[in-house]
Amino acid sequence: MAAIPARLAVRIDRLALTAHRFHRFAHHPLCDEYRGEVVRLGKRNRVCRGCLLTALGGVAGLTGSIFLVVPPAALFWLWAAGLLGLVYTIARRSPRSVRPRKFVARFLPALVIAYAVGRSVQLGPAGWALGAALTVPIFGAVTFYRRRGPDRTPCATCAERNLATPCRGIAPIVRRERAFRRLAGQWLARGDR
Repeated sequence: MAAIPARLAVRIDRLALTAHRFHRFAHHPLCDEYRGEVVRLGKRNRVCRGCLLTALGGVAGLTGSIFLVVPPAALFWLWAAGLLGLVYTIARRSPRSVRPRKFVARFLPALVIAYAVGRSVQLGPAGWALGAALTVPIFGAVTFYRRRGPDRTPCATCAERNLATPCRGIAPIVRRERAFRRLAGQWLARGDR
């Protein structure tokens, strides 16, 4: 197989980024059944509500760690409470009706954990070690969450789930991917530079 010229590879990468920008951070189907899971940003872009609240909680926690001071002994307990909330959120699979609200399940654990880590880092070299130690379990929890996969409960009752064509939640993504493949394939066949 011949190597793709560097300029063409860059063009294809840019095309892929552009083609999938509208749903890159949504990672949920774009149908009405998942309306509560996705936040629209502008006319076309969508972001996962849980991820957005987690990011906002992390930013708020780090910002709060600059301005609000708690005793160093309380940092461990704050971090433990945040981690407990995080573990509860990712380990529990329950029906939609009894799941905790995203604000409680995503924003608050991120806020508390980010505050504890941010505050500990400000305590000097010992705090740096503590901050590093506090972040290690978070990577494990996120890895477990990603391996568990998304909650597809609404798909189980969807009338479109057994159709030969993509459902309306995935169809815009599939159309964009097919258009991307066609154009990238043409570029590769011609050897565009």
